[in-house]
Amino acid sequence: MAADSRSNIKNNKNDKTDDISVISLRDILNDLSTKDSLFKALSEYNLDAISDYCCESANKNRKDLDSISGDLTISSPIGIRSAIVAALAKKKPVVVIVPSSRDAEDFIASVRDWYDGDAQDVAKLEAWETLPHERLSPRADTVASRIAVFRRLCHPENNTSLFGPIRVLVMPVRSLIQPIVEGIGDIDPLLFECGKELTLEYAVKRLVENAYTRVDLVMERGEFAVRGGIIDVFAPTMTHPVRIEFFGDEIDTIKQFHASDQRTYGNNIASIWATPCRELQITEKICKRARSLIGAIPNADDMLESIANSIPVEGMESLLPALVDRMESVQNMLPKESVIILSDPEKCRRAADDVTATANEFLAASWHVAASGHGSGAPITFDQANFLDFDETISSLELSNHDVWKLTSFGVDNQIYGNIALPASAPQEFRGDESKVSGGITSLVDNGFAVTITAAASGTLARLRRAIYATGVHEFTTVRSSISDGFIDNVARIVILTERDLTGKSSASAQLKTPKRRRKAIDLMELKPGDFVVHEQHGIGRFVGMKQRNIAVSGGSATREYLVIEYAPSKRNAPNDKLFIPTDQLDLVSKYIGAEIPKLNKLGGSDWAQTKAKAKKHVHEIAENLIKLYSARQQ
Repeated sequence: MAADSRSNIKNNKNDKTDDISVISLRDILNDLSTKDSLFKALSEYNLDAISDYCCESANKNRKDLDSISGDLTISSPIGIRSAIVAALAKKKPVVVIVPSSRDAEDFIASVRDWYDGDAQDVAKLEAWETLPHERLSPRADTVASRIAVFRRLCHPENNTSLFGPIRVLVMPVRSLIQPIVEGIGDIDPLLFECGKELTLEYAVKRLVENAYTRVDLVMERGEFAVRGGIIDVFAPTMTHPVRIEFFGDEIDTIKQFHASDQRTYGNNIASIWATPCRELQITEKICKRARSLIGAIPNADDMLESIANSIPVEGMESLLPALVDRMESVQNMLPKESVIILSDPEKCRRAADDVTATANEFLAASWHVAASGHGSGAPITFDQANFLDFDETISSLELSNHDVWKLTSFGVDNQIYGNIALPASAPQEFRGDESKVSGGITSLVDNGFAVTITAAASGTLARLRRAIYATGVHEFTTVRSSISDGFIDNVARIVILTERDLTGKSSASAQLKTPKRRRKAIDLMELKPGDFVVHEQHGIGRFVGMKQRNIAVSGGSATREYLVIEYAPSKRNAPNDKLFIPTDQLDLVSKYIGAEIPKLNKLGGSDWAQTKAKAKKHVHEIAENLIKLYSARQQ
């Protein structure tokens, strides 16, 4: 097929044919439940019907079974899983565990399109970007998002605009195996509501406990400032900071303001939740415990002293096991009646092994650096902070009252009770080949399938529609949707073909849903040895190249690829230090764009922190000058 013919499927804008019927995903979901009895049984949580299928597959008699188990291994294409979850959520709360954060984002987008309810019913439990023993803190917005989920899980009865029960919770496996602070979901939210009474002193006390930093001028998330009867707060989950004006002990107004010029704008806001910035609450009890531990934990005195003085410090999460009463597993928070769905269990296991191996590598490297006299000393380690074993965690879920469904893309042994296969498959990949698309859709229609085309952006969907129409194929419907993967249900005779199935890529609209920090990830194809790069935490370094290393995982070893960055030596006349960054953490690295050749920073040194502090101070000075200028104009 010629290249220009293949491009028609993606870029044909000449054919203006737009008069084609449109169907909704809700209609398709109803058809699936009506025509595919196994899909119906799963989505309605009909254990009797599911058991009948299991017995039929395994050639067993239900009378011979001691009990009906809700644990299943289901062979199914990726595309249909979000439809199952969306339908099942009407009957039971669902917890979906996926290999990575990107998988979680894709799954949530798909479920929300299928789900016939409030989009807020679907939530994601984010994973830290840092390791438990690392002297770096997770991002404040990540922490705020996690604590909001924990609050909703522990108090589903608080059904308000800010809170409420979760019907579908999606999380990367890393979130499942990382221990959390016991009782973190019971932290009382700090709510600012217009017209409600709240003393200024109490608000300041709670902001300090929630690890906000008190400053003179609010510029960044996690900061607050007090001037007379006014509190400026920049919550981690907000786009802009807010200015809260008190009239006595009553909140009078809440308005957003621009950090650049400190001027308020827009209408009054009814309420905001000042979400905590850290998972360690700096309460009086924690301050006292931190003070009592000074001198007892190697290399932690500086951090402990800051915490004892109610000052949040970078990396204080590494001290969590020492400062809190107890750590617990996320599984203790999951709704007792929920169905646990493990999407691609083997990929989840590999992801869990990878992050555990990375944590162990970090500890080993930290001890090596400390022994050589470099860096800031030995790492802070507590067994209670270690990632939990994946297999033990899943076994614990299976032994609890939760039903665990393992959804795999591979075939299953139907002779084993509990193993069943959905009568569905993944569609072929067309990769923009016009003849394959027209021939494939025609063949499906001739065999009695109802075909639906989806794309995230309306413009892309219109172009796909016109391009397929131009081939003479008209027997399909269209839906604007963010679902990434399609499927073919051979019983319901339903086919979903997504933009990715047809062209091999997703539209810009879907890309915009990716978090900003991932969209900024460095492009390895444009990186050459010798290029200068900037690491978010370690500063300016020089790219050396890519390197593969073997890491230990359960049952053997695996090969992992790393980005190697060179930094200035920690000691005079010593070779340059090297930092190995896993390719799944490239969002922490950006390309240096300065005009001059930069000086390399030192790993663990203070020069990069000082550089950032100077830049921040300069921004503050500019903002202060703008405020003075604005005040002068108002007089």
